[in-house]
Amino acid sequence: MSHGTWPQQPTETLASTSIEPLLTRDYDADPALVHERLRGKYGPVAPVDLLGVPVWFVLGYEDVLRVLQNAGGIWSKHVDRWHAYVEGRVPADWPLLPVFQVNSSAFQEGTAQRELRAAWTSALVPFQDQSQAQAKKLEHAIVRYADDLLDVLTEGGSTGWADLAAQYARPLPLMVANRLLGFTAARGEDVVMDIWRMIDAGPDAPAAFERLYAAMRELAATKRDHPGDDLPSYMIQAKPDFTLDELARELLMLPGLLDFTASLVCNVVVEVISNPDVRESLSVGSIDETVNRVALLNPPMANLTFRFPMTDVKLGNYTIAAGDPVMLSVAAAHADPRFAGAIDRQAIRSTRAHMAWGAGPHACLGQRLATQITIIAVRRLFDRFSKIKLALPADQLPWRPSPFMRALRSLPVQYQLAGDHVHARTAGPAEAQPSRSDEAAGRPAPRSPLWNFLRGLRRPR
Repeated sequence: MSHGTWPQQPTETLASTSIEPLLTRDYDADPALVHERLRGKYGPVAPVDLLGVPVWFVLGYEDVLRVLQNAGGIWSKHVDRWHAYVEGRVPADWPLLPVFQVNSSAFQEGTAQRELRAAWTSALVPFQDQSQAQAKKLEHAIVRYADDLLDVLTEGGSTGWADLAAQYARPLPLMVANRLLGFTAARGEDVVMDIWRMIDAGPDAPAAFERLYAAMRELAATKRDHPGDDLPSYMIQAKPDFTLDELARELLMLPGLLDFTASLVCNVVVEVISNPDVRESLSVGSIDETVNRVALLNPPMANLTFRFPMTDVKLGNYTIAAGDPVMLSVAAAHADPRFAGAIDRQAIRSTRAHMAWGAGPHACLGQRLATQITIIAVRRLFDRFSKIKLALPADQLPWRPSPFMRALRSLPVQYQLAGDHVHARTAGPAEAQPSRSDEAAGRPAPRSPLWNFLRGLRRPR
């Protein structure tokens, strides 16, 4: 497979290759420009430094897809396939190391990976198959959560300012996670806040992770003895030989999927606000197409966790040595002229041949759930507000520094409630009292720390 005029390089280790840092200020500001510079210099595969660790960075669409599909079975995600890690050449304090040491199905291979994914597939059916009663209940719950959050956001009046990332897009999927996991409201409140702390990777993230792992293990034990209509119970039903540690590691994957969803919600909102034609399309019911378009053009999971070849393999213009880390860039692949040049941007339906949801044996199993949350979140937002305007130019919105996600740090907007919502607000958490229905639904208690935190984010009028 030819990739242009770049000279074919011999087999070489990353240690002997001249590399440059990937995560720079330029990358935080505009990763697309960095991708194009790397593509022009190296071709579809570039050697880069990732926070002090050398990595092969894959930018070509065909190359990313080839690795994801793993037709030859030579690509592994198991950290023990990483030669530098096994040989002790990866610093113990490398900030991304805990990501690869979780040892969940996202990093497994072979029979173990297939069995774990089968459990996930079975457990998600009740929530993703709209013919199932649980899926219908979940849909109603997502709508209620969205309305509750919007009620809190607009308590100051019918017009105002808000951060739609912190006050809406991010808490909504975490509330869904709380329901799926089957926590009681009181316990789930602490879990939601710790999920937030862990995802934000601040100074309290390690302690939050330890609490989360303990909570998930405790939850696994509870559901084994007292199963319910929730994700852990369905996973145990599908795979009765789950150990408590194994199930806890699997359940810790759910917040990552839902943080992806929060980022997708934000990116779709920006697209709708910035493009009048897209806003108009929402009224004719094509919001699912808008979600697909944004996943194509601005995928929240910009880069994927490492793969390791189990034998020397040609990729791009290099022959990659066995055991070298390879990071796949979905965002760069979508901008590859070989792929992007064939996209009809005027078409009513955009291509589904993108890789925002992955591909091959590790493709995302929660795509329908994440899409449903996004569609409901965006629909309820634009149903409730007659006007939403970005408080900053789109090219000045702040992004969270991350080697994997392309997610907004905040989404500041100016809003105005639609006329029929000014005096007909739902009886949200501000007015409600704690009830058993709140507890059963997994929704936060009305005057809980979560709601107090969200109210604290409101800007004065």
